[in-house]
Amino acid sequence: MKMYTMNIDLKRIGTVAAMCVAVLCAMSQEVLTMEQCRSLALQHNKEVAAAKMQTASARYMRKSYKALYLPDFSASGNALYHTADGKLSVPGGNLPTFSLGADGVPQFDGRYALFPGMDFDYKIGFVYSAGVQVQQPIYQGGKIIAANRIAGLTEQMSIENERLTASDVILNTENAYVLLVRATEMRKVAEKYNALLAELLRNVESACRHGLKPRNDVLKVQVKLNESELQLRKAENAIRLARMNLCHCIGRPLTDDIAVADSLPALVAAVEQGQALDITQRPEYAILEKKVAIAEQQVKLNRSEMLPKVGVQAGYAYTHGVKVRDNYLFDNGGFSVLLNVQVPLFHFGERSNKVRSARAALQQSQLEQQNLNEMMMLELAQALNNLDEARMECDIADRSLAQADENRRLSDSQYRVGLETLSDNLEAQTLWQQAYETRITSRCQLYLAYLTCQKAAGKL
Repeated sequence: MKMYTMNIDLKRIGTVAAMCVAVLCAMSQEVLTMEQCRSLALQHNKEVAAAKMQTASARYMRKSYKALYLPDFSASGNALYHTADGKLSVPGGNLPTFSLGADGVPQFDGRYALFPGMDFDYKIGFVYSAGVQVQQPIYQGGKIIAANRIAGLTEQMSIENERLTASDVILNTENAYVLLVRATEMRKVAEKYNALLAELLRNVESACRHGLKPRNDVLKVQVKLNESELQLRKAENAIRLARMNLCHCIGRPLTDDIAVADSLPALVAAVEQGQALDITQRPEYAILEKKVAIAEQQVKLNRSEMLPKVGVQAGYAYTHGVKVRDNYLFDNGGFSVLLNVQVPLFHFGERSNKVRSARAALQQSQLEQQNLNEMMMLELAQALNNLDEARMECDIADRSLAQADENRRLSDSQYRVGLETLSDNLEAQTLWQQAYETRITSRCQLYLAYLTCQKAAGKL
């Protein structure tokens, strides 16, 4: 009897030790709420970071196109060294002389003057020039305006794409969170089911020792208990995988030991059918509008190649070098102004075909916009239907669990007094387990259906 008491104490000590270990493990885990996971995902998710970089690239590109409105300043310089060193001779001779007539026009007076000729010593040596220029486009056929509008629309589309990426990441993060909640709840069910079978096994073994139950009942319960242990292992593996998936979504190392802080968050107010059938808030809707607008500006951009172009150029240049009789031939600077007008005439249909191609691309973008808008409407309608069905499934699962739980209790009572077989009792417990798991799954599916509906309506 003392030995039996000692065994009882050892079991209690072992149970307490196991509970302490479990508590310590739980304390070592980082517990995260849904809001924390969402915030971490928006801060550290790699897809969100890539979308932000795309937006930054488009923003800098838009700023670069704005510079096309402004003057272009440049500086240039040239240097030359030449070994030419020689003499230039101008032969002499008789040159005619002229005098002014009464009308002020020079006239040959029939006389000649002697020109003795000249010799020039020259040396090129080192020659250099430097200057600054400024170019200002005045009219480019609308090319600059169209290019700037395309750049601005591209930036806006990148912003909408960033919003779309953030929405997808939030959906994936909350989906991963829900899966971890489901896996955790499934483990609780498996543990409770295992505990029920363990208690039943103890009762059946006790009844078998007293000759009240056959040995066959003990074996049946042991088989079910073995199956429940496998379910426990599967539940642990599911938790591990769901945890890794959530770590990936929030940008944490896959090996981080995290846990969910609570069960599923409460659903927000129900989405009204009439209000939800509006897709204008979706980022995809705005992206399609920007694509059509870009295609329209592309037509104008190609059309500008067929229009005249006007620009003005001004500059200052200084040149120094080339010695003649020990004096520099070039040693001065000057200003210049140039007006440039370019009118395209004929280029074998290249420009006109580019315009036709851009118009066809515009029509393609418009058709794609109409098609994708209709598909988004269908997606939203399907999401609303799924949400309605998920609510009904959740209600049915609640009622089924209550009925299965009551059936299990009645079956236990009847089995103990011999009014029901063990097989019926095990079946009742299995039905309870399945109903419990169905309830957890239905609640998770309800929340995911709600998230999908919010995503389809552009409210996520």
